[in-house]
Amino acid sequence: MKKLLSILLASAVVLSACSTGAKDSGSGGEGAAANTKEITVWAWDPAFNIAAMNVAKETYANINPDVKINIVENAQADIVQKLNTGLNSGSTKGLPNIVLIEDYRAQSFLQAYPDAFHDLTDVVKAADFADYKIGPTSVDGKQYGVPFDSGVTGMYVRTDYLEQAGYKLEDLKDIDWKKYIEIGKAVKEKTGKSMITLDPNDLGLIRMMIQSAGSWYTAEDGQKPTIADNAALKEAFALYKEMMDAGIVKVNSDWSQFVGFINSGEVATVPTGNWITPSIKAEASQSGKWAVAPIPKLGETQGSVHASNLGGSSWYVLNMDGKEAAAEFLAKTFASNVEMYQTLNSKIGVIGTLKAAASGEAYAAADEFFQGQKVVSDFAAWTEQIPNVNYGMNTYAIEDILVVAMQNYLGGKDLDTVLKDAQAQADTQIQ
Repeated sequence: MKKLLSILLASAVVLSACSTGAKDSGSGGEGAAANTKEITVWAWDPAFNIAAMNVAKETYANINPDVKINIVENAQADIVQKLNTGLNSGSTKGLPNIVLIEDYRAQSFLQAYPDAFHDLTDVVKAADFADYKIGPTSVDGKQYGVPFDSGVTGMYVRTDYLEQAGYKLEDLKDIDWKKYIEIGKAVKEKTGKSMITLDPNDLGLIRMMIQSAGSWYTAEDGQKPTIADNAALKEAFALYKEMMDAGIVKVNSDWSQFVGFINSGEVATVPTGNWITPSIKAEASQSGKWAVAPIPKLGETQGSVHASNLGGSSWYVLNMDGKEAAAEFLAKTFASNVEMYQTLNSKIGVIGTLKAAASGEAYAAADEFFQGQKVVSDFAAWTEQIPNVNYGMNTYAIEDILVVAMQNYLGGKDLDTVLKDAQAQADTQIQ
């Protein structure tokens, strides 16, 4: 039942990306690549994932020009539907060599289709990547994914608003969320600006908070929903409502409003994943007004740190003809190429999770938009501090339940009651 549910969930809601098939019957190593004429990759987001794969394609052309890399953009829903349809049928015909899967969704695919993905244990050295990326990309000690981008979080800060309220950037470092709310009240009073913008239907902030404490919606095995007795989740919910009640939140309803409130100068801080950097920098008139600090930690839950994750994805090879060549391509690019990661960062803004990449020139560069701060270097350092949690197979299914629970809580229901009700619902739906 659990397997069937995960398949249905992956089919319905997975925000992942995949790749289509190629023809290859090579036997591995450089010979396999030489005999393989094509490898096809599907991914979403032409400005980020596809752009990164194009850099890898150019890089590999200098290593093995005999291999043709086809990169195809597809709508996420179409890609997922095709992948699930093919794997459910037991056939890989028409399916990709290489797929990109969001980390939150990876276990849904890896566990639902245990024979569909090529073992990359000999390609990927787990110790070379940020620890938190290994959990989602492996099963039973075997490595199936090549970790890609970091969803490491930071707190983007309008230092001019902060100073008007009597604070400096240093005052936002090494704080908990209670202190953050206190500062937010002062900012609102002195400047009229909201401290943060939130969409109550998007619990990204909750994810950030609980992972900072090494916690998730499920137990350590990634299976049993852990909601009612989850200390980190309970504290995160309470803090979310406290922010709302304090009047420091600018409520948004979608991505467009979220970015719009940032670019129009209506919020003082943006605690989120580093992928927001290009959107913030898109408003050139705000150059020199922003800086980045570590995120606050939970104050009551033991073990919380000033580092967390929001998003991120990894590359996978389907277990089909051409798998050796596809694995070799990833081995020479995303799995090891430090110099390529410098290009990915300088051209696209990618912060990879390959630890060695952090020592490169691009990562060490100062960013004048952020007052000369070496923000990429900071993000890379925080990446290594992110607690490793098991996202399991049902992150989004449980979160759908928690969104309703949050609405009930914000509407006045008792916190223990809404979490207990959510636990019961999750236990019923996820067998």
